[in-house]
Amino acid sequence: MRLLFQTSDEDDFFGGFRDFFDSGTWFVIRNLLLFLVVVFWLATAYWVFKDARRRIRDRWLVAVATLLGLVPFLGAVIYMLFRPPEYLDDVRERELEIKEMEERLGRSDLRCPVCRAEVDASFLVCPVCTTKLKQACAGCKAPLDPLWQICPYCETPIETPASLEIGDSWEATAPPRRERRKR
Repeated sequence: MRLLFQTSDEDDFFGGFRDFFDSGTWFVIRNLLLFLVVVFWLATAYWVFKDARRRIRDRWLVAVATLLGLVPFLGAVIYMLFRPPEYLDDVRERELEIKEMEERLGRSDLRCPVCRAEVDASFLVCPVCTTKLKQACAGCKAPLDPLWQICPYCETPIETPASLEIGDSWEATAPPRRERRKR
């Protein structure tokens, strides 16, 4: 009876696999893989710490994020879902740009639309290129803004330039064309 249940090494299909997993090579590969997994886990936790320091001002929140990053593999994913969207340097840079734009808009350094020379709000004409900047009041000769209907200094109504009426067309005001000579 004993011979019927006894198998030889040649008949055993999984014998090679069993021998491999019992060998020292498998233990080296397994330990190396475990070492790489631990190194990857610690590197992920270190990345969470470095990223949190660049995105979060509060040191306690950085510590909490780092502890969350120490939760194997799932902690880094949770941190990435709830981390602030911007770096602190980007936020600071954007705030400085906004402040600079507000200061630039707040300053009253007017410029000529043609030559970009600096002009004063009271100038009627650009002193560099002689471009007409504003209309003068007919009564007091003060500079007027284009939207004003009346002079705020002398209460003179502002004469608006005549506009084209509906029946007028550009052809009626255009000079006649010269005919081309045939060659």
